[in-house]
Amino acid sequence: MTEKINVSVGKALLEIARRSIGKQLGLLIEQETQPEGEIFFQEYATFVTLKLNNQLRGCIGNLAPSGSLLDSVTRNAINAAFHDHRFSPLELKEFDQVEIDISVLGKPNKIDYQSAADLIDRLTPGVDGVILELGRARATFLPQVWQQLPDPISFLTQLCLKAGLPANCWKTDKPDIYLYQVKSFSE
Repeated sequence: MTEKINVSVGKALLEIARRSIGKQLGLLIEQETQPEGEIFFQEYATFVTLKLNNQLRGCIGNLAPSGSLLDSVTRNAINAAFHDHRFSPLELKEFDQVEIDISVLGKPNKIDYQSAADLIDRLTPGVDGVILELGRARATFLPQVWQQLPDPISFLTQLCLKAGLPANCWKTDKPDIYLYQVKSFSE
């Protein structure tokens, strides 16, 4: 489904995200024109990641479609900038330096695996986004996280910790694992 998302759509989404954050900061933003194309009004899951000096500054998204692509990017950009509980709200002085990355998610697919070794064999580092679920605990890493955690064992260990679970739960508890791919666009 993400095959319809191309570079021109990505560029428009980055502009929408930046404009949305700027408006929240009280900047006078040029008159917004609605993007053209039905793709912007179809439902997609998205994540918006903000980086400042190559360091994470905010990341918010949704794993399932929640409103149109346009609404999802707008909402997640504002939430990443001002409502990610790990960071203080973005300040006006940071606006020009912050880099925006948008990921449009494909549909997650649950994988069937028999063991920890089988799970590792089924992962494609740098390509797969991973959702881990165990009971009520749930966490995801976008495919871009493989850049910081290229080793599948470290990747899965950190994902367990992100979910608030024991570090080795991926080996011992056989959590549900879903894989997805993204179309990603960066400034």
